[in-house]
Formats: sequence, C-alpha cells, structure tokens
Amino acid sequence: MRVLVTGGAGFIGSNLVHHLLKTAPGIRVVNLDNLTYAGSLENLSGISQNERYRFVHGDIGDAMTVASILEAGIDAVVNLAAETHVDRSILDSAPFLRTNVLGTQCLLEGVRRHKIRRFIHVSSDEVYGSVARDESRSEDARLSPSSPYAASKAAGDHLVCAYTHTYGVPSIILRPTNNYGPRQFPEKFIPLMVAGALEGKPLPVYGNGSHERDWMHVEDFCQAVLCALELPEASGIYNVSANHPVTNLKLAKKILKLVGQPETLIRHVEDRPGHDQRYAIDSSRFRREARWEPKIPFEEGFGATVEWYQSNAAWLEKTRSAEYRRFYKQNYEHRAELLLRSKGQS
Repeated sequence: MRVLVTGGAGFIGSNLVHHLLKTAPGIRVVNLDNLTYAGSLENLSGISQNERYRFVHGDIGDAMTVASILEAGIDAVVNLAAETHVDRSILDSAPFLRTNVLGTQCLLEGVRRHKIRRFIHVSSDEVYGSVARDESRSEDARLSPSSPYAASKAAGDHLVCAYTHTYGVPSIILRPTNNYGPRQFPEKFIPLMVAGALEGKPLPVYGNGSHERDWMHVEDFCQAVLCALELPEASGIYNVSANHPVTNLKLAKKILKLVGQPETLIRHVEDRPGHDQRYAIDSSRFRREARWEPKIPFEEGFGATVEWYQSNAAWLEKTRSAEYRRFYKQNYEHRAELLLRSKGQS
C-alpha cells in the first residue's frame, strides 16, 4: 500500500510516519509537509534513507503539488496537515481556514479526480464542544465547536462528508482526544509545562485549572490510524479515545513532581476566551469495528514523555524560536497582568 501522509513533519504526523515504517512493512510512505513553525525534519531523523519513504516539501492547498503526488500512484491519503493550536486561532483565524478548510478541500478534489481508494481525515474531539460532567459524545452527536480552530475542523469534517455523499469519495473521519508523547511542539500544554518546569519558570494555567481533557498516547493513536487503513470498508466517522481524563491543574502538578519542582511555580492566568470546560467522547464504535484498544497506560506513557523532553533539552530549546517566544509573550504574559488587575493587585 502506498500512503500519502500530509503534515508528516509535525507531532502526530512524524510519529505516524515512524510507526508505519516500523510496524507495517507492506506500506510505503510519502510525506507532504509545508514545514511551518510546528513542523521539522528533525522529527524524522533516521528515516530519510529508508527506501519505503519519500518527503515532499509542499502545501496541501497547492493543487498542482497534490496532483503530482497522487498521479505517481497513491492508494490512501491520511490528512494530518492542520493548524491546531486554539490560542493561535483566537489571535488570528485566517491560517486555520486556509489549511483546515481550503487545504482539506484541495486534497478531497485531488482524491476525487485520481480515484484514490481511501481518504482518512484526522479531526478532533473539540468539534463537539464542551461536554457536561458524566456525559460523553457519540459520533452521531451534533457538532458545536466553540473556538475558531474547532470551527475550522468541523468545517473540514463537513466537507469530507459532502464529498463522500456527492461524489462517492471513500472517506473515514477519525476524531481523537488530546494526544501526548515525544516531539510535540512546546506551545501545547504538556511540553509547555515541562519546558517551564525544567527551567524553574512560572507555569501559566488558565483560570482555576479545572478544565478537563482526555489524554491518549500518540503511539496508540498511530495504531488507530493503521487500523483505519485496514478497515474492510472505507466509510464512517469514528471517535478515538483512551478514556483517561485529567484536569490541567492536576497535570501541571504531576509534571512538577516528576521534575522535582515545587507547585508554587504554577501561575493562574486569565482564562482563554470561550474556553471549553470538558471534552468526553465515546469510542466504542471504533473499538468494536476496528478491533483497536489503547495499549499504553497513562502513568507509564506520561512518565516516559516527560523523561523524553528532559533527555532532549536541545530539541526543546531549538523549537522555542524567536517566533515562539513572541507568541508566548503575546498569549500568556498579558493574561497574567489582566488577572492581577482584576484582583486589584496592580
């Protein structure tokens, strides 16, 4: 099977490329990535000479680039190329619409024209919006995105469904919970907290830290993608979760304990606008039909993840470029100041 992975230099994408080359000897991988701020070829070190792997530098929104790859012979497309950080989407939603909506449409059009046998679109549990305690969302639930990021992912999902309904494009939509693991860009919660803790710097936690997310190790999700490639029918929407919810505050405290730093480093900052309180999804359909189960216990995977960032300090430092530091200052430092003002402390 010849598989095009888009966004294969990013966090989930690079882990998927490694996973496919390691565990699926019958698969050849083409990686299409535009190498934006969150993508790096360093995430793919050690595989550039693999005869089953080819890298193409390009944008999923470039129809000519997409067509040239598909014309060369592709059996399946796994779309992981996306703008993914909610905070950035609040600051500027335009890149999210270009990549997550128009880029998805460009891929779908290429898949339709070249009669690709399977299109796997990786979405997000955030398309369902916030979920009340003791509830979860099935694949049939109404989409209710809260952030510009989530809205762009929901729009991408609708496009996939429309291309399947109208043109017969064989598609599978996967909606995973929060992934964690090695090589995640440090704007995301876990590497952000680890990086700050290792330097003994304040850890910014939104509001009171009670926001809850379901965490799944990236290797388990990569195996889920492989299972989706092997499903008998290339049709359906599937939630993918590990059923391990943790609040942001509890997670920050666990990180501080693992790296030997005091909880006094936690700094509560003004909450994100429109911040969803809780995500929870039911993944029983995918577990049953794909015969998939998460294998990595959270405590084991989480400890190994924190240790990876500790052992790869040079990688972590390099990824925190001048652009990243500008974003950090813009997104977090003013929130800390606003919180102080609201409490009458400045």
